[in-house]
Amino acid sequence: MSNSTYAISIPALLRGLSIVSSLIDKAEAFSTEKKISPDVLINARLAPDMLPFSGQVQRVSDTSKGVIGRLTSIEPPKMPDEEKTFAELQERVAKTVDFLKSVDESAFRDASSKEVTLSFGKLKTTLSGDDYITKFVLPNFYFHVTTAQNILRHNGVSVGKLDYLGPIA
Repeated sequence: MSNSTYAISIPALLRGLSIVSSLIDKAEAFSTEKKISPDVLINARLAPDMLPFSGQVQRVSDTSKGVIGRLTSIEPPKMPDEEKTFAELQERVAKTVDFLKSVDESAFRDASSKEVTLSFGKLKTTLSGDDYITKFVLPNFYFHVTTAQNILRHNGVSVGKLDYLGPIA
């Protein structure tokens, strides 16, 4: 059984989802304090061709669920990208966390050697389960966590490195 595939993915994803949840809380508090419409932050983006804050949160969720869908026989829940409020974004994160926590480590028994084919845009490749985690999932996941934080910071929300790192102890 490949405990390492589970160990290198699920705990890191749960930690990152917790950090995203705290970012949503900070965005909501900032919006309230500054009397800014929540839509401003929820729809903010760093560049015209990038997803807005809501899209970054959705991709964090999708990437997390996708690990289980691609490496186990468990079908992840479908979540349409329709969140328009901080509460709806928090609900999506919470549902994703609940789903990840519901999957037993034993479901990843053969995950390290399972082949995963990725095909979107210019990316077309087949990876082993472990390579899928280390070369795609974690970099993609952290890209979207980082971009969500950067969108907030760019818009004046007081978030920094310690917010990104989250609790260490």
